[in-house]
Amino acid sequence: MSTLTPAGKKHAARVSPIKRSVNIDGHRTSVSLEDEFWDGLREIARHQNLTASALVATIASGRNRKNLSSELRVFVLNHFRTLGGRKLLSNEPGRDTPIASRAPFATG
Repeated sequence: MSTLTPAGKKHAARVSPIKRSVNIDGHRTSVSLEDEFWDGLREIARHQNLTASALVATIASGRNRKNLSSELRVFVLNHFRTLGGRKLLSNEPGRDTPIASRAPFATG
C-alpha cells in the first residue's frame, strides 16, 4: 500500500501484523493480524455476544483456506462490506456509520 506525499512522491504505509495467541478447540496457536483486523474481530464478536477467541474458533472450524490469518482478514472484510452495503442501500436514518465506510480514506 502506498500513499502520495504533497510533492507527489510515493511512500510505503507502515503496517505491521501483531501476533496474538488464541485457543482453538483446546489448542493454543498464534495468529498474526494488523491492529485494524483485531479491532474488527473484537467488534464483530461484541455484536454477536461472543469473545474474540470464540469468534476466531468458529471461523477456524469452517475455514476454506489453510492460512488462518488470511481467513480472518477475509471474514472481517466481508462482514464490513456486507454491513456497509446494507447501510448504503437501506437509507435508514439514525444508524451509525459502519466502521468500513470510515477510516482510513473517508474524510470528515
